[in-house]
Amino acid sequence: MPAVSGQAPLSPGRLRLVILAMALGAFAIGTTEFASMGLLPQIAGSLEVSVPQAGMLITLYALGVVIGAPLVTIAAVRMPRSQLLVLLIALIGLGNLLSAIAMSFPVLAGARFVAGLPHGAFFGVASLVAARLSPANRRARSVSLVMLGLTVATMLGVPASTALGQQVGWRAAYLIVVVIALASTLAIWRLVPEPEGTATGGSIRGELRALQRPQVWLGLGIGAIGFGGMFAVYSYIGEIVPGVLGLGVGAVPVALFVFGVGMTAGNIVAGRLADRSVYGTIFLGLVGMAASLAVFALVAHSAVAGMALLFAIAVTSQLMGPSLQLFLLDASPDAPSLAAALHHSALNIGNSLGAALGAAVLAAGLGLLAPAWTGVVLALAGLIVASASLLLHRRELSRRAASATHAVPAPTMTGEVPAVC
Repeated sequence: MPAVSGQAPLSPGRLRLVILAMALGAFAIGTTEFASMGLLPQIAGSLEVSVPQAGMLITLYALGVVIGAPLVTIAAVRMPRSQLLVLLIALIGLGNLLSAIAMSFPVLAGARFVAGLPHGAFFGVASLVAARLSPANRRARSVSLVMLGLTVATMLGVPASTALGQQVGWRAAYLIVVVIALASTLAIWRLVPEPEGTATGGSIRGELRALQRPQVWLGLGIGAIGFGGMFAVYSYIGEIVPGVLGLGVGAVPVALFVFGVGMTAGNIVAGRLADRSVYGTIFLGLVGMAASLAVFALVAHSAVAGMALLFAIAVTSQLMGPSLQLFLLDASPDAPSLAAALHHSALNIGNSLGAALGAAVLAAGLGLLAPAWTGVVLALAGLIVASASLLLHRRELSRRAASATHAVPAPTMTGEVPAVC
């Protein structure tokens, strides 16, 4: 393959092209992940199933992400990262091609599960490659630019593919993803080099060592719990916009667009902030999301204020994305691929957790604003997990400092430094 090992650090221009190639793959993934939500009635009618049954397609895709992230990463541990990226995005295209040609609901359900399998591994490997090929002071920014493809998809790819699917048939939405995935496959194959230190030498046992580190589990907990706060509201925008903001159903796409713009803005800001302080950005995101959700619950009956707060919720939620990705890479430096891939399993668990708890409070008759208060609780719970991680981090730093102090004896009263044995 054209990629040459040992290219880091790349020139700024070459690095931008590399990130663009991977961000294009992220755009394809973001489009296929969310486009199904807007096409469930068309899919249900075409394949003669109910809309709730068709909703299982979303669950099966998320299940594929959760299962596929660790399994695919471990199975491909010895494959060069650049080659693995090509394989993963090609599998994304294949899963969507199978979705587009499925002639029965069981086949489509299986295809959606297959399409989700490479999702987490792709983002984990792409984040690792972006971080390894970037200067030390731009690692988080590069990771955030890869993730930008996902957030731009929520702003542009999902509305466009949904509109196309409604006009010419739901299969067209998946075929569009196939084309984008093919373009990304070719771009990654031609442009992305193999970072130093990642091509060989990996092992399943080495990657599994990441699971022995408490900080890895705490980082995953922050994502699975704290990120669920955003999904508690995002999952029910279709009901909240007309039922609380007082706008018509036609305003729902506008609200989704506003949310997508906020996610994109938050992702860009997160990359710059996390290069200065990973923990600081995570805490800012969790506190900001809890505050935005709480204020939203108080003022959402005003359409203008409600839209503004939806934007704020989206921005603050995305502060955690690149930050947590970089946190997990650093928490397991000798086995980063699995830790980084599991980040997306955690986010999809947060997706399911937020949606499920939101559904529970709605079913209990607590009103359309109850999911927002549920999101506040989840964001604060994520803040508790983040605080535990920070406390553990400080203890580790103190332990290292104490070890260094004991290793080098202090100067004597006369100013002479004793020899170190």
